[in-house]
Amino acid sequence: MGRGRRTVLAAAVTVVCAVTLLGAPGTAFASVRPDPAPTSTAPASPSGSPSPSPSVTLPPDKDLEAVRTKLDDLYHDAAVATDAYNAAEEKTKKQSAEIADLNEKIADGQRKLDGLKDRAGAAARDQYRTGGLPPQVQFMLSGDPQQFLDSAGLVIQGQRATSGLIDDMTRTQQDLRQYADDAAERLKDLEANRKAKAAAQKRVQERIEEAEKLQDTLEKRQRERLAQLEKEAAAQAQTAWLGTGVLKDVSGEATEAGAKAVGFATAQIGKPYEWGAEGPKTFDCSGLTSQAWAAAGRPIPRTSQEQWKQLPHVAVQDMRPGDLIIYFGDASHVAMYVGDGRIVHAPRPGRTVTLAGAGEMPILGVVRPDAETGSGKPATR
Repeated sequence: MGRGRRTVLAAAVTVVCAVTLLGAPGTAFASVRPDPAPTSTAPASPSGSPSPSPSVTLPPDKDLEAVRTKLDDLYHDAAVATDAYNAAEEKTKKQSAEIADLNEKIADGQRKLDGLKDRAGAAARDQYRTGGLPPQVQFMLSGDPQQFLDSAGLVIQGQRATSGLIDDMTRTQQDLRQYADDAAERLKDLEANRKAKAAAQKRVQERIEEAEKLQDTLEKRQRERLAQLEKEAAAQAQTAWLGTGVLKDVSGEATEAGAKAVGFATAQIGKPYEWGAEGPKTFDCSGLTSQAWAAAGRPIPRTSQEQWKQLPHVAVQDMRPGDLIIYFGDASHVAMYVGDGRIVHAPRPGRTVTLAGAGEMPILGVVRPDAETGSGKPATR
């Protein structure tokens, strides 16, 4: 029995070691490895064997370390795809709103054009009733010169009004054509974005499924040892980060808004991670940080990559509670700094919102949603 188990694990490790590195750098979760190069995936070994006997010997840690590395890569790729999905979802919402706005403008423009056409028709009917005679002929036929002059003034006013009416109709028709062209372009973008979102969703699901299959090849004692290796790696990374003395100058206090954001984020501890989720029962990493700052009255971009691009950057030694720490070279993970070298974050599928060491993952940089309130000083309360 023990030999059969070791054979199954050996097969899994062989698969792990045979694959090349996955498509996105780094891992979005506790790891002391440098950002890895892209890798491809290979099918995991099947599961479903009976529980091991007490005499089963665990494989060498280096074999389980290979499994851990592979899992990190799979979950990192899932995190990258999740960010792509979230970005596509945000674009879909924006494009749908723009299309609705353009449709309203088209409806308003059509109502305006209909009204202008009615006025043009009325003007044409008035001209028809006068016979369309030139002013000189009307003067010759009129027995009252003053009446003619009064009528001539009205004709001039009418001509000016008709000219303005034609201009209004022309502009309205041009606006309608532009609105229609814009709406068609937005619809094209929306369709392309929906396809991108579907592709990202498929990639997330495939990576998570592959990771779960790989974990299913492990016996209970092996999974327990794997979890221990993950904790040890995280602790080593945090110790190394603290050993640089990075925190000796970190003394900033949370602003009022920052304290609210931290309060919201820490209140979610224990809730499950779910990719694409923004609460209230489940969260992904950027769903947690964006909702925390929304609760503090400071809406920020939805994805970790956009948070990195759009929010003001601050030095690590200047960070304060409420700031967001962005991880990995591709900005695929984000956490909220809560002080004392700790973060709160939603790690990955199968985990819950938790506190962790800020140095457990490779830090790309720090961003500040409320930078205008000062550098490290509490806001006036």
